[in-house]
Amino acid sequence: MNNLLALAQNWFSDPMVLKFVTASMGILIVTLVVRFFRRSLSRYIQDSDTRYRLRKVITFIGYLAIALMMTIVFNDRLGQLTVVFGVVGAGVAFALQEVIASCAGWVAISLGQFYKPGDRVQLGGIMGDVIDISVLRTTIMEIGAWVKADQYNGRIVRIANSFVFKEPVFNYSADFPFVWDEITVPVKYGSDHRLARSILQQVAQEVVGEYVPQAQTEWKNMVRKYLIEDAKVEPMVSLVTTDNWMEFTLRYVVDYKSRRVKKDQLFTLVLDEFQGTEGRVAFASTTFHLVETPVFDVRLTGRGSEGKNQSA
Repeated sequence: MNNLLALAQNWFSDPMVLKFVTASMGILIVTLVVRFFRRSLSRYIQDSDTRYRLRKVITFIGYLAIALMMTIVFNDRLGQLTVVFGVVGAGVAFALQEVIASCAGWVAISLGQFYKPGDRVQLGGIMGDVIDISVLRTTIMEIGAWVKADQYNGRIVRIANSFVFKEPVFNYSADFPFVWDEITVPVKYGSDHRLARSILQQVAQEVVGEYVPQAQTEWKNMVRKYLIEDAKVEPMVSLVTTDNWMEFTLRYVVDYKSRRVKKDQLFTLVLDEFQGTEGRVAFASTTFHLVETPVFDVRLTGRGSEGKNQSA
């Protein structure tokens, strides 16, 4: 027992051991404080976006406090450990180059405005909404795959932040929170094409016209910020003729999260309006027109000659 006490006294009399104990206690205290504040946010802050950002800020402050405390505790030893840290750091940098690249990607994402939580992005063929950005990975709620249109499929994807240096990043909601979309309406030849155009314009104004004023304002900001043309954001109808029908294309701007809903509303109203024209405008479908009848060569053989052939 006395030997154990003596050993313990020797251990705690060593300044380096005391520094490690102090640092460990400090890390434990900071961790507990950070967890306490993170859990308290849900009780006092109802807005999910504000709560998410405050959690990230608290976590960052916790890391900063730990780094500052370690610097203060081991301040007198930093000069002696410089060479050791240099050699170890070179080995760690080589072994963890992907991790370091992900950390650099996190800095680029944070400072370069690649995307932020809540944005809809496409990274390497994976499309979805960003739900979290950590130091190493970006978490995405995936859209599409086996589900048609812009609908969640329930699969959560985590992508290394280093990806932003290797592949293009498609952001659907960065500076211009709208996308252009189109629907194609085939109209039967013989229909009133002017009436069809008027119906499509009217339906577009009724369904997606609400987005035009805000889209115009946002696009003007884009023109001032980037070298880009002043594009038209109002609904536009164009017509081309094909071998089978007149093809109308309705182009419009829509909120990037409402494409599926608005497209359903557009087609529903177009059907209703076409049916209300009493045949003046009708949908077209694939038809086959027989322009020439082929020649049929039919030869009939009598029974008498058939019997003669059999007897012979």
